[in-house]
Amino acid sequence: MTEYSRIAKGNFTAQGLEGAVTGATIVLPFTPDFVEIWNYTTIKTAATHRVARAWWDVKLFDGANNPTMVEMYSGSTTSLVFDTISNASTNLAINPFQAGLGQQYGPSKAITTVTGSASPTMVTTTNPHGYQIGDTVIMYGIALGGTNNMQLLNGVPFTISAVGSTTTFSIVWDSSGGQYATVSPTAAFVKKVLYPFLYLPQDVVVTAVTTGSTTTVKTAMYHNLEVGQEIAFRVPNFWGITQLNSLPNLLIPGSPMYGYVTSITDNWTFVCNINSNAFTPFTNNTIMTSTTLIGLTYAQVIAAGDVNTGGLGIYGTGVNGFLTTSPLYPPPNFPTSTNRVPTINGPAIKGAFVNNTNQGFTIGTGITAVDGNAASSILKTDDIVYWHAYSHDYAAP
Repeated sequence: MTEYSRIAKGNFTAQGLEGAVTGATIVLPFTPDFVEIWNYTTIKTAATHRVARAWWDVKLFDGANNPTMVEMYSGSTTSLVFDTISNASTNLAINPFQAGLGQQYGPSKAITTVTGSASPTMVTTTNPHGYQIGDTVIMYGIALGGTNNMQLLNGVPFTISAVGSTTTFSIVWDSSGGQYATVSPTAAFVKKVLYPFLYLPQDVVVTAVTTGSTTTVKTAMYHNLEVGQEIAFRVPNFWGITQLNSLPNLLIPGSPMYGYVTSITDNWTFVCNINSNAFTPFTNNTIMTSTTLIGLTYAQVIAAGDVNTGGLGIYGTGVNGFLTTSPLYPPPNFPTSTNRVPTINGPAIKGAFVNNTNQGFTIGTGITAVDGNAASSILKTDDIVYWHAYSHDYAAP
């Protein structure tokens, strides 16, 4: 029976530093009950201790484990063997997932150093972090109780902009000002936000503003904005450039001041049409006091109006009354400028926010031992991987 079954397929190239590939997240319009993948790189060029093919089924149980089956090269490039990878640890094998309506987090990892006098800011962890560009993280426990502005990084969702090594990563925050200094905290931690974009484009923290006849804005997370998007700013006095605030509009009392996105530089940076030549500069280098953090809120940009990721335009003259130059009511996509992925939503009307609750499956690094040989990996950097995912409406007893 296939009336309600769902099938999806695709491919990707594994990203990350060699030896620290964190796998892949595949977003689908359904939660699969069977997944199969082929590592085309390994199949094309055999390599010892490498997985060529893997598959997972929701009915596969082995004691307390829900394993992923693998076909791999063991001690030679001519001998394929079969083994299983425990699914008990989500960073090893194939796992389905459903993101809830609240935030979910990965394990906390100890921070050894946060480097000041730098832009962007670099974070060093005690052990390998396993993060990659595009992962969103939250930090806490940095320089609490002092006047060092590094403590402003606590609690802010940052989308990682660069990975320097297995224990270092960078975030879009300028800590080069005189109120910052490198810290080596004893009880600071970072954790990954597993599904950060439950709603798009969401409100995001502003980390830098370049004034001029147009205004360039950097954000802590992916902003997920589109050209033409209507936006509004919320800027407390601590951050300087309060003239960006949409309320009140001193020229037209009671009328909000909105801006429009004119170009997208990258996933963290966009340009809007607000002329900010006469505005007070943005700053994150204000002197901290013992009471500064009490009730402190961050400068933010939020979506407003009707033109953004909540759907794409329907356009074209068409033939015999049918549109031929654009898809009909396509679902929203994210993020802004790279690796665009459809959300799980159906047809969407344009609007300020769109529900982006995620589901699909993840592929981990797949470390296992076979017959006493070296560990094997499903994924290594630059591996080309093909996948099929299924959701069956009927399973024979």
